[in-house]
Amino acid sequence: MTTAPADLDRSRSGFPGLPGELRLDSPDTGDGASLWRIARDSKVLDLNSPYSYLLWCRDFAGTSAVARDMSGQPVGFVSAYRRPEAPGTLFVWQVAVDEALRGQGVAGALLDGLTAREARRSGGLRGLETTIEPGNTASERLFAAYADRHGATLTREVLFAPGHFPEGDGHAAEVLHRIALPAR
Repeated sequence: MTTAPADLDRSRSGFPGLPGELRLDSPDTGDGASLWRIARDSKVLDLNSPYSYLLWCRDFAGTSAVARDMSGQPVGFVSAYRRPEAPGTLFVWQVAVDEALRGQGVAGALLDGLTAREARRSGGLRGLETTIEPGNTASERLFAAYADRHGATLTREVLFAPGHFPEGDGHAAEVLHRIALPAR
C-alpha cells in the first residue's frame, strides 16, 4: 500500500498533538533498524527479528506511521495493517516511543494521525483492534484513551490463551481490544 501524496504533504508539515518539532510520516526501509531498536528498548513488546521490521517498513508502510525528530530520525512508531477479512478494521501490531519522549502524548498522537489518514482512504475505517498482554497498563491506557477521545466503544476478550503458544514459551494470554468507531 502507498500513501496518497496529499497525506504525505500533510504529514511532513507536522500533525496536531505531536509535541515539539516532531512530525508524522510513513516509514520506509531505511527506518527498519531504528524501529527494531525502539521496540527492543521498550522492554515490553514482543521483539521481532530485524528482518521483520524491514519487511514491515516495505510492505505495510501505507498503514503504519512514524514520528520523526528534527533530523528525520524515527522516535516512535505504530505498525498496523488492514485485516484482509475485515478491511474496515485496522489491526495495530505494535506502538513504541523512545524512552525520552514517553508520557508526552507521542503514542496517542501517532495513533490519532494514523487512524485519521486511514479514515480518509477508500472504504473508511470502522474500527481498530490490537492485542495486549494483561499487565501492560501503558498500552491498555493508550487504547482506552483513544476510544474515549473518539467516542468509541471498547470491548475486550481473550484472543489467544497461553495454550495457543509453543509449549514452554511462558507467553501470557493476548487480550483482543476491539474499538468500534462511531459512524461518521
